[in-house]
Amino acid sequence: MERIYIFDTTLRDGEQSPGASMSIEQKHELASQLARLGVDVIEAGFPVSSPHQLQACKLIAETVHTPVIAALARSVDNDIDIAGEAVKSAKRPRIHTFIASSPIHMEYKLKKKPDEVIEMAEKAVRRARNLVPEVEFSPEDATRSDMDFLYRLIEKVIDAGAKIINIPDTVGYAVPAEFGHFIKSIMGNVPNMDKAIISVHCHNDLGLAVANTMSAIQNGARQAEVAINGIGERAGNASLEEIVMSMNVRKDFLPFETKINTKQIYNTSRLLSNIIGFPIPRNKPIVGDNAFAHESGIHQDGVLKYRETYEIMTPESVGRDASNIVLGRHSGKHGFKKRLNELGLELNKEEVERLYGRFLDLSDRKKEVYDEDLFALVSDELGKQYAAFSLEYFNILSGNVSVPTATIRIKRDEEIVEEASTGDGPVDAIFRAIDRAIGITTVLKEYIVHAVTPGKQAMGEVSVELEIENKHYTGRGSSTDILEASALAYVNALNRYKALQHSE
Repeated sequence: MERIYIFDTTLRDGEQSPGASMSIEQKHELASQLARLGVDVIEAGFPVSSPHQLQACKLIAETVHTPVIAALARSVDNDIDIAGEAVKSAKRPRIHTFIASSPIHMEYKLKKKPDEVIEMAEKAVRRARNLVPEVEFSPEDATRSDMDFLYRLIEKVIDAGAKIINIPDTVGYAVPAEFGHFIKSIMGNVPNMDKAIISVHCHNDLGLAVANTMSAIQNGARQAEVAINGIGERAGNASLEEIVMSMNVRKDFLPFETKINTKQIYNTSRLLSNIIGFPIPRNKPIVGDNAFAHESGIHQDGVLKYRETYEIMTPESVGRDASNIVLGRHSGKHGFKKRLNELGLELNKEEVERLYGRFLDLSDRKKEVYDEDLFALVSDELGKQYAAFSLEYFNILSGNVSVPTATIRIKRDEEIVEEASTGDGPVDAIFRAIDRAIGITTVLKEYIVHAVTPGKQAMGEVSVELEIENKHYTGRGSSTDILEASALAYVNALNRYKALQHSE
């Protein structure tokens, strides 16, 4: 079977989802998990866009060794040079440079003539090729470009040294039959196309990103640019888990293979969800809670008699084979650490020590500790290590005949601040008290609560989205006490604001 290379852009395009910003340490954590997942390429970021992006790319390049580490750059000298600086420590560095190729983008965004665009692209590829051994080129908005111009542009950049030609459906405009024909036309009309591989980067504005990607692969594309959980600009990107499992399940129709360790798919999906505070929709293919659930009596009867009647893949094949109840109050540190490793949650000795204390506290509050609880604890703990603010204490007075009042104590760097506030409800009172203690003006845009695990003693997970200075920041927190989870999520979002403010 032919090999399809998996190019993961969760850390670059995925992070451009409104509210999905990550700290440097969170990006490194996710990049390490992507390496365990087996992706071929990690697009670590767009380093010229901010010092934060540059630092994250450098850290990933220095420490994550198995995949190719790519950095994005526009077709201008400064972008190329900074991208080269960002990935120079990688064992396998790549610069991914791009320029718009559609008439509407060239005229209104670039204000350049077609020949000028080709000249800029050639120059950028040559400059990048002098810095790294592998260069990828993308004609932005390719699907709305003039085909003859696109053929000429691709031919020129391949001559200049590009080894991967990525065809983006930048605005999610294509439909599968059209996009497959588009790729086939490029394969047949670019004279030197045999010297490079075709990649595709499909957006999901019409819900067709996965279908378009698969159509492209059937017509000659050999690299798929994807994101975990399909996150990305606007409606997102093609979903890694859906692309990979489509090829795994339908090998009769899709005779291709990847290097992805599918048993790490669920762990990776959960980790991303916890980091950015975006809950996984219950009906999400492959990784959603309902993906392997059966409520209909007919379906239940069929599955009990023979699983394949209603399941085209097994939960085990995507890493959902772990036992639900894994640990309790009598579990030792060795068993605790072993389970973390089995879930792909690799922590150093100090992190395990801190987390074990929180695990014991949780075990005292609930009889059964689930894998989902561990994901939530790890995400919380890693976020706290790099926090400008930490919640030391909170107390709530509330009821149907009293005004909800919150008292909180916040540690701000080395300073302890205590404040109190009333609100429309206990959650509103907590948020108002935190605002008063920290002194940052915020607007709450979204507040989501869901249970991480089942039962009356379930871990509750809260996600919030705050608007601060016209930018959006997400935060998440988890606890068996939903008010505590709300406070932790709010503080987490404020910490993301401070971390990004400091890096810029």
